[in-house]
Amino acid sequence: MAETVLVTAHDLPLAGKLRTGFKRGGYGVEFLAKGEAPTDTGDPVLLVLTGGMDTDGGRLAADRGREMGLPVFAVLEPGREDAASGRVTGAFFAPTDPDEIVLMGRRTIERNRLRRVTGIVGETDAMVEVLERIVQIAPVDATVLITGESGTGKELVARGLHALSRRRHQAFIPVNVAALSESLLESELFGHEKGAFTGAIDMRRGLFELADRGTIFLDEIGEMPTQTQTKLLRVLEQQEFLRVGGQKPIRVNVRILAATNQRLQERVAVGDFRKDLYYRLNVLHISLPPLRDRREDIPRLVDAFIREASARHDRGPFRGISEDAMEILVRHPWPGNVRELRNLVESMVVLTPGRQIRAEDIPKDVATRRGSVALVPVARRSSTEGAGAMRPQLEVIFRTMMEMKVDIEDLRREFEIFRRGEAEGGGAVLLSAPGEAVPPHAASGGIVYDPRSPDNSRPGDGSPNRPGSEAGLSSELDAIPPTGGDAGLPPDSEVDAPPGSGHTGSVQPELPPAAPDVSHTVVYQPGMTLEDTERETIRVVLAQVEGNRRKASQELGIGERTLYRKVRKLGLGEAPGT
Repeated sequence: MAETVLVTAHDLPLAGKLRTGFKRGGYGVEFLAKGEAPTDTGDPVLLVLTGGMDTDGGRLAADRGREMGLPVFAVLEPGREDAASGRVTGAFFAPTDPDEIVLMGRRTIERNRLRRVTGIVGETDAMVEVLERIVQIAPVDATVLITGESGTGKELVARGLHALSRRRHQAFIPVNVAALSESLLESELFGHEKGAFTGAIDMRRGLFELADRGTIFLDEIGEMPTQTQTKLLRVLEQQEFLRVGGQKPIRVNVRILAATNQRLQERVAVGDFRKDLYYRLNVLHISLPPLRDRREDIPRLVDAFIREASARHDRGPFRGISEDAMEILVRHPWPGNVRELRNLVESMVVLTPGRQIRAEDIPKDVATRRGSVALVPVARRSSTEGAGAMRPQLEVIFRTMMEMKVDIEDLRREFEIFRRGEAEGGGAVLLSAPGEAVPPHAASGGIVYDPRSPDNSRPGDGSPNRPGSEAGLSSELDAIPPTGGDAGLPPDSEVDAPPGSGHTGSVQPELPPAAPDVSHTVVYQPGMTLEDTERETIRVVLAQVEGNRRKASQELGIGERTLYRKVRKLGLGEAPGT
């Protein structure tokens, strides 16, 4: 049955021209009377409202078309102000030129057919551009390179290119290059002759022969070994190859589609991918956006995956997903992209039968946005590449250095803050011992660090519970004990310590009574070495635990023997507790 375009009869002259244009493209056309709603008969694929949204029955027809899943075109005169009402109902606004309406309609119908064939879902500008590009380049036989992060749907794009091409009635053979070892990949792609190697007891045709007159999809092309890259280049240029162990060239007519989640230009720059092969593959290019860059499509994807999973697992009518749960899904960064979202929706459909999906049904790692760091793919390498054996390590170091650039910039800004603090108040960086408060005279010009605080911050950031803020600092000062041990106290102190402390030292009488005890505070001054800082840290911890070696080692996170050696090395006297 021919695909049918539904056209309202509000503007009969325009409707007649549209019928002529769509019939020329091979579509059937059916007129709808004023106030008539479309029906499912005749395989409708498009609804055109010739009188806009404010005509009799125009809005009713548009709402019914949306329920049927039809794209709706509302023809509006230039300057009309009722466009906003059309956006609410989901209608597209078409020009008054019949030829342009027919052209837009045909492209929309092709995109929808592509969605049905491949399962690609998306209405954002980025995905509409991808779909239009597929429709545009599918009829030609040129090689296409598809790039995008893992899970963005590169194979769906490849299947769409094949389904809309002249080769759609021939074979489509996908090959995951990364799943095959280097020794098997060449044999799988090009086949082998009998006796070509140990175990080749018979002749075998390769995947390129099986895909003759069809399409072969090489996924993860960046993982292909260099030797196989050379043979693939010959297939691209000459449309012929030799089987492993063969002597007679075999000619094939195959369209090659390749995909990768790696940056092939960087691979070319470091010499891991042939430059000529890259340019031969990149004749036409389709780049897929990550899901975090098209969050508006997430509700559509969720609805589609819910229907698909419910039908596959025979869960019957599904009651949908709550607004709170949908908001969580839209906010999540989705490092695994569409594949991760699809698997999550399927699990929720299976685990919540017969009721609506709520926010508490969503896994904690998604609800709390943990695990959201997308890892940069690092290509596999053989350890027997001769002179280039060290190249993988150098590449990893190079990429790590590039990714640390932002961190270095942050450190530079922190250093500028430190320098300004030094000019204003001494520039000291204070490392507060666990449980101790920071002296107010020192917190004004330095950076405070509490080893036990889960959220260390700079002083004065406005947080009432953080070290360095006024409220947090005053509350901690109130809790300061009258003494913290004898470490760092002057030898002539005469004031008694609290009972049970085991110490007799205290602060000198002439000190102001409100001044905090700084003997448990490590003060970093410009010019101090790492060894100096380590010495002060150990001194502070030993003072806090009253010389108990076991407690000190636990606080520092090191062994008792290690603490003993450091005490001797740093000149702090004999190790306590010995």
